[in-house]
Amino acid sequence: MNKMKTLITFLLVSFFALNTNAQVTKPVIKKSVAQKTGIKTTVVKKIINPVTNTKKPLTMPGLRVKVTTDSGVMIVRLYDKTPLHRDNFIKLASAHFFDSLLFHRIINGFMIQGGDPKSKNAQPNDMLGNGDIGYTIPAEFDTALFHKKGALAAARTNNPEKASSGCQFYIVQGKKITDDELNMIEMQKGIKYSLKKRNLYKSIGGTPFLDMDYTVFGEVESGLNIIDKIASAQKSMYDRPLSNIHMYIEVIK
Repeated sequence: MNKMKTLITFLLVSFFALNTNAQVTKPVIKKSVAQKTGIKTTVVKKIINPVTNTKKPLTMPGLRVKVTTDSGVMIVRLYDKTPLHRDNFIKLASAHFFDSLLFHRIINGFMIQGGDPKSKNAQPNDMLGNGDIGYTIPAEFDTALFHKKGALAAARTNNPEKASSGCQFYIVQGKKITDDELNMIEMQKGIKYSLKKRNLYKSIGGTPFLDMDYTVFGEVESGLNIIDKIASAQKSMYDRPLSNIHMYIEVIK
């Protein structure tokens, strides 16, 4: 069995086993431009620049990658708060490491996983998930980075340091979470969710039971619906899609 698969699945099963009475239901960037018209006064003879008061659209910091799949395109922003994971992902994407790899494991209502180098030339019945790149990345946990829908996080084996795989990753789909469930996770993990985090988990969903156990190092900025399309694909008993779903990842300049 795949160690990375087994560990995430164990946490998933444990969470729902502890929440048998919880109700779980399934589930833009606004541009504001203010511009004043230029006015010429004959008194002071001064021309007001018409673009002086123009507000530029807010752009969040961080490098971005374009993830092209057989199901559509996602734009992913990598966090500056996780520089080791960010730089490693950029290095691999720039070297075309991910090109033609598969999303080899999908669980609807949970996540989609890829990055196994053995998936590039895999036969239809091959079991995937054990492939790796030969090194790990130290965990970079930050309470501001969490497993909301669209979060990009690193897979890992069951190692005590919680170090990440050098290449395997997953993107969160998750489900909408209730306040009662979040309260229970707070007690179990000794963490505290802000009102903003709670509202996101309740509105768009996620997998909060993975918080502070797996490094979150980015998020999908556009193309959240592609996660749903991939996660809902027909799959085998090993959670591998029956029809290959390839990925091509490139850094956006």
